[in-house]
Amino acid sequence: MYAVISSERIQLPPGTVVHLPGTWQDYLALCESRGDGSIPRIKYRSGEIVLMSPLPKHGRDAHLIANVVTVLLDSQNRNYEAFTPITMSLPEESGIEPDYCFYIERWQAAVGKDRLNWGIDPPPDLVIEIDVTSYSSVNDYLPYRVPEVWLFKRNQLAIHELHNDAYQLRSESRFFPGTDLRSPMSRCLQTAAEQGTGVAIRELRQSLL
Repeated sequence: MYAVISSERIQLPPGTVVHLPGTWQDYLALCESRGDGSIPRIKYRSGEIVLMSPLPKHGRDAHLIANVVTVLLDSQNRNYEAFTPITMSLPEESGIEPDYCFYIERWQAAVGKDRLNWGIDPPPDLVIEIDVTSYSSVNDYLPYRVPEVWLFKRNQLAIHELHNDAYQLRSESRFFPGTDLRSPMSRCLQTAAEQGTGVAIRELRQSLL
């Protein structure tokens, strides 16, 4: 297992995480070297660059959980905007690429926009991160003041809500009050593993009719 990293190309075996010292300019150069691709994932924080090449499980779980959110919002006839992939960046401070992000309460702020200015536009209301390789940290979203971050690790969902200047674990989401998210998510994951993601999402949608 090895990694090849240069200004021309980045090659990482699947499931690899690499930590490198680096400047903001180094981060921008590495992002540019990917061209139109989104692999490997790259983030920047406090003079460190972190690269990660996701496993198939990463993308599958992200797709499934984002679909659960979408089905729940649709069942409540709520408007929203969703993005993936997307890069959030604050020059010289932070660069991060969430698996999925949703604008729910502030959906109108993102409607029709091809680009978002993270120093001016509001952050997404909800970010979803899948952590298969210990790459993700909810604190990566503190500079952006994202109201809620879902971290999915070892088939467990942890809901983190921003309170003052720190994230705190919550038993339920502020965007789905009174809703037990873990039970339908667990059922969807089990069904997806046995019968496929399409079946899992269709069954969830039917159960909410």
